[in-house]
Amino acid sequence: MTDLLSVENLTVSFRRGSAAVDDVSLTVARSQTVGLVGESGSGKTTIGRAILGLVTPTSGRIRFDGTRPGNEAASGRGHPARRVQTAPIQTGLIQTVFQDPGSSLNPARTVGRSIAEPLAALGTASAASLRERTRELLQAVGLPADAGGRYPHEFSGGQRQRIAIARALAASPELVICDEPTSSLDLSTQAQMLNLLGDLRASRGLSYLFISHDLAVVRHMADRIVVLYRGRVMEAGPAEQVSEQPLHPYTRALRAAAPVADVARQRQRRAERQQLIKPGGDLVASGADACPYAARCVFAAPVCVSRRPRQVEVGLVQLECHRYDPDSGYPQLSCAAPTI
Repeated sequence: MTDLLSVENLTVSFRRGSAAVDDVSLTVARSQTVGLVGESGSGKTTIGRAILGLVTPTSGRIRFDGTRPGNEAASGRGHPARRVQTAPIQTGLIQTVFQDPGSSLNPARTVGRSIAEPLAALGTASAASLRERTRELLQAVGLPADAGGRYPHEFSGGQRQRIAIARALAASPELVICDEPTSSLDLSTQAQMLNLLGDLRASRGLSYLFISHDLAVVRHMADRIVVLYRGRVMEAGPAEQVSEQPLHPYTRALRAAAPVADVARQRQRRAERQQLIKPGGDLVASGADACPYAARCVFAAPVCVSRRPRQVEVGLVQLECHRYDPDSGYPQLSCAAPTI
């Protein structure tokens, strides 16, 4: 598979120079789903906004099929970052599905008008073809064709998210950024939505960047998983390996935090997570020259608070963790993840 999206050494800094995204690199191949997972504040949404051109990177490069889809930091010292309007955004090749369809849909517009808006903005269709295209898209996401004449408040949360997906598909995108698209839905509706996204990917050859805090949800959708913590990539690799046999202590803690239906296994996972996270460590900020997870990691050694880990490869997985770096001087521990 060839890369459709390439993010190289992306850094996004806000007030006082704090980096919401810190030197992140990832790729999304054609017809591939890459999951971006991490807890709140890890920089997931900021990466999506940078790709869409909604925030300006401090440094790094974003390319979509060889072109720049979003804002690019100006080169050279002393020059302010500038906004760059680029072809993939203008032609609708990148679209997004937001977390809350209730706030992303205009309550004063009919569903049909909201879905047709991207095509009308691109000036690619007549009024008659817009109506026909709207009916087709509503049916594609499992809604009746006559739903286009109704307003968002007349639909349930799951139905509104289907409408948001239909709107994202209107311009025939190649990449869809899904930003927590199921987090506001109940479990049964979540499953329906994930199945719908999977079916649309298969039938339309879509690529997804799927953003979520839930490792189990990402595992269901993704071919590859990228795990973020405080703007840094902790672990990245094949979805099955990262979710089922995580190597990084933070990924292991994320997996232990995922709820399961079995009461005994849930109790075991809760105990495992307590063993993986240092009490009170989340209240301590790691220094600039430290591993960002060092303050919370029960395995932290002196090297973890004095030097940032470099990226190392363990099989098909890329990690930033001193415990897997033979040159770090870290006492090497077993790479096997516990059974939880």
